[in-house]
Amino acid sequence: MRHTLSVLVENKFGVLARIAGMFSGRGFNIDTLNSGPTLDPNTSHITIVVQGDDAVLEQVTKQLNKLVDVIRIEDFRDNEFVDRELVLMRVKVNGETRSEVMQICDIFRAKIVDVQHTNFLIEVTGHEGKINKFIRLMHGFGISNLTRTGKVAMSRRKDENEGGSGKAEVES
Repeated sequence: MRHTLSVLVENKFGVLARIAGMFSGRGFNIDTLNSGPTLDPNTSHITIVVQGDDAVLEQVTKQLNKLVDVIRIEDFRDNEFVDRELVLMRVKVNGETRSEVMQICDIFRAKIVDVQHTNFLIEVTGHEGKINKFIRLMHGFGISNLTRTGKVAMSRRKDENEGGSGKAEVES
């Protein structure tokens, strides 16, 4: 089972390294990790996707809570959050396939951001299911390069303590 965790941390040197080290030291695997600033310059938001059962999730949460710079951890469950991922890919095209690739891009609301004679550079955003379907369709044309950002996520409900301080508590 894949779990998506939202971690609010103090924006200090070495916080991300300590979090990654905690995962490594405990033998937990990170599927995706994404970090960025918040509206408050003193905090950063990290989205972590981890594979494991509920026991693994509980251990990860306990270990993250022990880290001094962690302010809050939220375990996102289905229908409680909005998530997106960005993918850039280079797809081979020719005179016969060019229009078909463009049509598929339109259907998936993907953007062709660079056009070359033999390939398109395509940007697509969306939830993981949409991204995976788009990639499967493009494989038929030939993907020569691909990069994914990993998931970013935000709770659907309003959070009045965003950017606040205090020791982390898990919301589930």
